Amino acid sequence: MIHLTNISKQHGSRILFKNASLQILPGTRTGLVGANGTGKTSIFRFITGEEEPDSGDISFSKKVKIGYFSQDVGEMSGGSVLSAVMSAASDLVVLGEKMKEMETAMAEPMDETALSVLLEQYGEAAEEFESRGGYDLETRAQTVLTGLGIGPADYNRPVSFFSGGWKMRIALAKILAINPNVLLLDEPTNHLDMESIIWLENWLITDFKGALLMTCHDHDFMNRVVSRIVEVANASVTFYGGNYDFYVREREIRMTQLLASHRRQQEMLAKEEDFIARFKARASHAAQVQSRIKKIEKIERIEIPAYQQVIRFQFSELPRSGDDVVLLENLGKTWETEDLGSKTVFTGVSGHISRQDKIAVAGVNGAGKSTFLKVLSGNTEPSKGSVKIGANVGIGYFSQHSMDILDPKKTVFDTVQDALPLNNIGVIRNLCAAFLFSGDEVEKRIDQLSGGEKSRLVLATLLGRPLNFLILDEPTNHLDIQSREILLQILKEFAGTLVLVSHDRYFLRNLVNRVFEIGQGKMTDFKGDYEYYLSKTGRDHRAI
Repeated sequence: MIHLTNISKQHGSRILFKNASLQILPGTRTGLVGANGTGKTSIFRFITGEEEPDSGDISFSKKVKIGYFSQDVGEMSGGSVLSAVMSAASDLVVLGEKMKEMETAMAEPMDETALSVLLEQYGEAAEEFESRGGYDLETRAQTVLTGLGIGPADYNRPVSFFSGGWKMRIALAKILAINPNVLLLDEPTNHLDMESIIWLENWLITDFKGALLMTCHDHDFMNRVVSRIVEVANASVTFYGGNYDFYVREREIRMTQLLASHRRQQEMLAKEEDFIARFKARASHAAQVQSRIKKIEKIERIEIPAYQQVIRFQFSELPRSGDDVVLLENLGKTWETEDLGSKTVFTGVSGHISRQDKIAVAGVNGAGKSTFLKVLSGNTEPSKGSVKIGANVGIGYFSQHSMDILDPKKTVFDTVQDALPLNNIGVIRNLCAAFLFSGDEVEKRIDQLSGGEKSRLVLATLLGRPLNFLILDEPTNHLDIQSREILLQILKEFAGTLVLVSHDRYFLRNLVNRVFEIGQGKMTDFKGDYEYYLSKTGRDHRAI
């Protein structure tokens, strides 16, 4: 369907691709992986025509319809949500109108030749209209919106009513509703809650019949949706025939083999260069020396891929808290809203959190998970009941709002130093480096950082302090898969107590030993790991 052949691209002194080739074939499901800055987004932009390679060819089969979802949604048109989603298929609407015109024309008298031509044109139009789902466009748009968490009550709300995160969902719905036969998705699970992630996963597996190329930081999502991986690294692309777990295993095998080959080659080159250095001045060995110089010049050097750096961090010794970290007694929270008046989020919540518990807070979107964490951390007062914190408990709270209150004019170094004022420069620089801010990067201002960098910075200021009770609201947002997996290892080694909300199922399965589910204004305590919670609630591995 789409062929990128011998593509080369250079940005300044940085070579992104050198004679790289990639094919997107009908029905293939491909995950695109690689370190930040290696060129994943450029591949999307080559396909959409937003960027051109310096050399190489890009060819498309006939009737290729591309749908591209990126994190940069731009300005969205006004009108209702439903009309905005359907507007993405405006060419399909136009095609339907042309079909109606042809139907009207065919009802009028005409000669056989003209009728034959018109029938052929109508047949081609009807085939395209049906293959692209023109007959159920509105139904499909409604289904996609509902699946992404925007229900019938919101179909006719203006787009301007929604926040940035919800506008991302609307933008994704627009791409899915056009029913393309090639779907390009750049981090589609960002800004989605668990229910929407699972709906999208199932839609891609069961309903979408086209070819898919995507980047994604959700480990489980990648595993279940894609059947091959394309790794972008060292100015080339490498194919792996399997899901993300297969790619990780196979990459380690290939890396082991490559390192062994590299070592043997280096040993051989060292011997040849030693011979040349020892005998280059002797006339009797001139022919042999020249022969060996030509030999090593012709050898294609084995290069070791420079994989993305990952967070490397070790906790300092934490103060020991009491065995009873938190006691919840008849806790309730009610919000006062302008539109709906009083809204009770949860009520009658009682229970306790023990030292070294690792607890996931689960529940459908809007159930009150984040509100519960705010009350637990002391950032919001409960409407009734109490939260009693145990002896010698030091609380660290992470939320998406934590990134918003960073001082945009301060540097990375200043921000960490403010959080750890008693630590010396060396300790602060080491902590920055552990979270991938090394060298001059520590002097970057906050307003120059990406979302992922801000997230890593806030986590560094939390985890670098001697806090023995961490409350984390979506800590994996904005982190790539490798950084998520390293954070997972960090939190598994954390000797304190942890309560978190996350939409990353892989993260939860491998970390927590207890689940609080909030729903219908109540909280249920499941004293077991995430799989135990799924089994007790009757949900399979694809459930929330």
